[in-house]
Amino acid sequence: MTMKYRVSRRAALGLIGGSAASALIPVPGARVSAQTLDKVSYQTNWRAQGEHGGFYLALANGIYKKYGIDADIRMGGPQQNPSQLLLGGRVDMIMSNSFEAIRYAQENLPFICIASIFQKDPQVLISHPGQGNDTLAALKGKPILVGAGGRTSFWPFLKAKFGFTDEQIRPYTFNMAPFLADKTISQQGFLSSEPFAIRKAGVNPVVHLLADSGFGNYNTTINISKKMVAEKKDVVQRFVTATLEGWAEYMKGGPAIEAANALILKDNPDMDGEKLAYARQVMNENGIVLSGDALTLGIGAMTDARWADFYKMMTEAGVFPAGIDIKKAYSLEFINKGVGKA
Repeated sequence: MTMKYRVSRRAALGLIGGSAASALIPVPGARVSAQTLDKVSYQTNWRAQGEHGGFYLALANGIYKKYGIDADIRMGGPQQNPSQLLLGGRVDMIMSNSFEAIRYAQENLPFICIASIFQKDPQVLISHPGQGNDTLAALKGKPILVGAGGRTSFWPFLKAKFGFTDEQIRPYTFNMAPFLADKTISQQGFLSSEPFAIRKAGVNPVVHLLADSGFGNYNTTINISKKMVAEKKDVVQRFVTATLEGWAEYMKGGPAIEAANALILKDNPDMDGEKLAYARQVMNENGIVLSGDALTLGIGAMTDARWADFYKMMTEAGVFPAGIDIKKAYSLEFINKGVGKA
């Protein structure tokens, strides 16, 4: 699976409001009656999977309700565009990334990013073993299967840092048959998705996590309208805190995740228990959720310095123009409170 990074410029009509039955802040651990719950909708970026586990755990285990939230976690898919749903006022919040938030600031759209569940973007390049492709630097000049979205997101980073060129690109159609048939080819992927399928096909791939080489994109974010932030600040804070607690529990594993996984399997029958276990395993092994700033600031952490560094890097790579007021892309108001930190 590959993320869609670029948001098109559209009129931001019918800005997000959300419905609120009460501004009551529940005591942690206390149950709240249905009459007091505030409705909040959150659109994911793909079909239900382990990479969405914390949201589903907060829903299945009653954490959202504990914080007075009636959460509607909406599954994404190939026929849905979360960005358009947010811009059109069809959903309160969406799962996204740094690229999209910076586009908000660039195009003066009234939306921002308020949390990043993933401290590391799970974007990877995948190579065959025994071909001398054990580092990203070794892939310079060699054929790589890259999709359209990757050409405007991580590919400019690879060109700037490792000297990759557009001549290396081969079309990627989310079909792994070309990769499996040719040991000299590498391909893009998502840490917890394509490597799993490739291993099931009998190849133990070399997996290059771009985040470990400096690709600082925040991913699996919570993006929202400025209108909802201004008018329903308390509701937003409770949704964020409940979500972060859900992710802390999901990453720990154990019996607490069973109900969450059952909800994921219900939403997405194509998923299975083995895939869910693999996704959580590699997220933990690679510090996707708990690493960097999250170790001290808590799950969902973001910082001014990292936003500035990412914008500078991607501007130098030609993705963004100079002069964007990067601080209009995000808010730190609802995070960095130590939720779930190690």
